[in-house]
Amino acid sequence: MELAYYSDYAVRLVNSEEPVRGKDALTSVEAVRALFGGNRSAARRATEADVTRFRAVRARLRAVFEAADGGDETLAVDLLNSLLLEFPVSPQISGHDVRDDDGRPLWHMHLADHPSNATAGYAAIAAMGLAFHLTEYGVDRLGLCEAGPCRNAYLDTSTNRSRRYCSDRCATRANVAAYRARKRLEADRTAVTGLTADSAQRATASGER
Repeated sequence: MELAYYSDYAVRLVNSEEPVRGKDALTSVEAVRALFGGNRSAARRATEADVTRFRAVRARLRAVFEAADGGDETLAVDLLNSLLLEFPVSPQISGHDVRDDDGRPLWHMHLADHPSNATAGYAAIAAMGLAFHLTEYGVDRLGLCEAGPCRNAYLDTSTNRSRRYCSDRCATRANVAAYRARKRLEADRTAVTGLTADSAQRATASGER
C-alpha cells in the first residue's frame, strides 16, 4: 500500500463534519469504525470514547486544510508537525499476500496500526498520509471546496493545480449559480439601459415641443 493512500484518511475524517451547515456524521462508534474503510482489525478497536477523541483530531486536521487554503504554508506545516509528534507512525515493509508473476511478494511501505487506541492509530495514519501528500505535491494541493456552504476538504491531484471543488456535484452547483448570477446582472443592465434610453427619448420629445 502506497503512502499516498493514507492521505484519504485525513480527508474522510475532516469531511465527516459540515460546520457551515451544522451537520456532523461523527456521532457514534459505528461512524468512527466506518472511517477505517477496509481496515477492519483497526476499526474493531474503536469504542465510544473514540467519538470525542476523533472529533478533536478532526478539528486539528481541518485547521491544517484551512491554513493551506488560506495561503499560510508555515502554519499548515506547523499544525501538521504537531500532529506527527503527538501521533507517531510505525512504518514497515509489507508484502501481505500479494504476489507477482514469479510468486514473490510485492513489497511496499505500510504504516502499522498504533496499538494504544483507535484514535491514535487513525490520527497517525491520517497525519502521515497528509504529510506525504504535502511534501510530495505542495501545500497548495490541500484545499477547501469553494462551493459554499460546502467547504469540504480535498486533495488536488490535477496536472495544472486547477481544482477548486471537492466533487463534480459541487462544481456543477457553483457553475450553475455563477451562470444565474451573470444572467441576473445582464437583465439588470438591460433594464437600466432601457430606462436610460426611454428617459432620453422623452427628454428629446419634450424639447421639440
